[in-house]
Amino acid sequence: MNMEQLIITLVEERHKDEILSYVIAFRKKLFPMLDSDKIPDDLRFFEETYITHPYGAFLQARTKSGKLVGVIGMMAYDFRFPHLPLDQRPTVEVARLFIEPDVRRSGLGTTLFQALLRCARERSIERLYLHTHPFLTGAYDFWLKQDFSLVDFCEEGGFSTIHMERQVLQIDDNKINRKNPSADSLLQTTEQ
Repeated sequence: MNMEQLIITLVEERHKDEILSYVIAFRKKLFPMLDSDKIPDDLRFFEETYITHPYGAFLQARTKSGKLVGVIGMMAYDFRFPHLPLDQRPTVEVARLFIEPDVRRSGLGTTLFQALLRCARERSIERLYLHTHPFLTGAYDFWLKQDFSLVDFCEEGGFSTIHMERQVLQIDDNKINRKNPSADSLLQTTEQ
């Protein structure tokens, strides 16, 4: 898909119902092992989390004909993982990167993330945090390509979880000083 044919915009209150339905349905397909009747707080309080909060943003990618093909969000990080070595600098959690299967590997994920990164810079965010899981094929490698670094790999809520961070104002030397294991070596760790 040609990125010039896509329009990326901030989700506004008028889009909320459509976006929520899309994200909940996508989440159900991606995580069938989760109880789909339990809606996470960021979705239950979508407007407060992503639209009106000063650290929140939710982006949508649409074709020129209006078809929704991808989303990504950021919300104020709540430091709910006390074992992670994250200080109290202004931090957002990157969440809900969902791309339609027929447009994956087209660069849309990177384009959406770069747009979100611009939002974070505009809001004086210093660090991005996210977590992903090894069963999401390609996710860890994708985030490494976006200059995220591994913070921790552990069990969270019964899932192998990869915790990652990225400084918003990336310093080139930062990549040199950090060593990130490959996705295969993370998987080998869980199998042992």
